[in-house]
Amino acid sequence: MTASLFQRLLTLFVIGVLLGQGAPAATAQATYKLGTFERNGKSFVGVVLRDQLVIDLAAANTAIKKPASTVKAPTDMLDLITRYNSGLRSRIVDIVAVVNAAPATQKLAYVHTLKDVRVRPPLQPSKMLNTAINYRAHAAESNSMRNITVSADSVPGAAPAGTKSATAIWERAADDERWNPYMFLKSTSAIIAEGEPILLPVGRKMIDWECELGVVISQKASRVPLAQATDYIFGYTLQNDVSDREGRGDTRYGSDWLMGKSHDTFAPLGPFIVPKEFVPNPQNLPIRFTLNNEVMQEDNTSLMIHTVFEQVVYASNILTLQTGDVIATGTPGGVGGGRKPPIYFKDGDKSICTYEGIGTLTNPVKAL
Repeated sequence: MTASLFQRLLTLFVIGVLLGQGAPAATAQATYKLGTFERNGKSFVGVVLRDQLVIDLAAANTAIKKPASTVKAPTDMLDLITRYNSGLRSRIVDIVAVVNAAPATQKLAYVHTLKDVRVRPPLQPSKMLNTAINYRAHAAESNSMRNITVSADSVPGAAPAGTKSATAIWERAADDERWNPYMFLKSTSAIIAEGEPILLPVGRKMIDWECELGVVISQKASRVPLAQATDYIFGYTLQNDVSDREGRGDTRYGSDWLMGKSHDTFAPLGPFIVPKEFVPNPQNLPIRFTLNNEVMQEDNTSLMIHTVFEQVVYASNILTLQTGDVIATGTPGGVGGGRKPPIYFKDGDKSICTYEGIGTLTNPVKAL
């Protein structure tokens, strides 16, 4: 057995272990999603059933006396995540069971249809980290976008000659042929909700999409070992990593990530969070992005260069992750800038990002 084959088998084994530990088993209980909503001017944490109904968690917690509970309702999503495994998860399961058992004709004051509430961003993280070029197809199209010529036998995403470990941050296995992870901070001020418009900055003409899976951190995380990475994941959401491809007009210091990634409204997030117990394998989720109902991206998370677990490890070796922080895990090929000719957002467009089992994030596009 070659060293590279052994390393690949070892990596698959570790991922299998990660997927099998750290999360309560998804049994016969009904699945649900979690979100933040507004109704009649009041914000509340909600439990989403079948992408149709929204349970006001605080109101339901007060109204439902059987089964009885002493668990306090969460004040916001960060509070829910913090106390999820200290009684809140069990209470949510009981509430969902009561709602699902109610006759269809029974009107429950704490249950609303999704169309009767305003969807807000599911949470406000202290920080968002985004992983750059984490799919080989996107690596290839990025070379084309930057007019970088590579040899015909070059493998996109492969470590360039001379690649070394990032000391104390990302230690490379001897036969790891992938390049090192690369992350950047995206401003949380760019976050908008499902249905809110992506605003095209005045005078900027090359605004692009990147449909990404978001990892929501469950607890304070610093220097997390790979075998424990799943313990620090609460669940999954979506982010559209909207990107300004136009550049800064000079070559100072290479890429300008602030200008490229953090304009206002450049981080649609949500619409909901799916707890990890309902995502058996985050490395096998079909992806689709459509622009005005035309498919632009269609791929699968199995094609990530670095897995969601490896990204938690890498990020936590640079800075301490906090409850509710979000890691956006990269986009597959098919962005607008990589097309011939390029296609960029324009006024009146409709952006739809979908990860199967996680949800669909829809945003109109509007010129300022």
